[in-house]
Amino acid sequence: MPQTFTKSERLCSKKILGELFKKGSAAVGTFYLFPFRVLYLPPSESSSESNVTLPAIVITVPKRTFKRAVDRNLIRRRVREAYRLNKHLFSQPTTSAASIAFLYTAKQIISFEEIEKGMKLALQKVGSR
Repeated sequence: MPQTFTKSERLCSKKILGELFKKGSAAVGTFYLFPFRVLYLPPSESSSESNVTLPAIVITVPKRTFKRAVDRNLIRRRVREAYRLNKHLFSQPTTSAASIAFLYTAKQIISFEEIEKGMKLALQKVGSR
């Protein structure tokens, strides 16, 4: 599996994002694993595409915690790189989650090594469900 992060792996659909962030939805799975809160949606039969093997992801960093855009962008780049390097940890090519949101919850900028450690654990946990 090449270590790339293509457009098909990015979650851009407003409809799916709305479903993912809908309060109290029973379809959305969630767990907290420092420094992330992870939300994921299982693939639905109507939106199943045979050529997509990896889930679409979105990374959010709160403006309330990090006022400066350069700080939010730095964190987003670190999280994206941690995902790109470790997405091979999904157990099967067709994973159990179709859409995943990574919400950065730490109150300060943490090192890439800590972000990568959290990302590895999160990917293993989502892949096993």
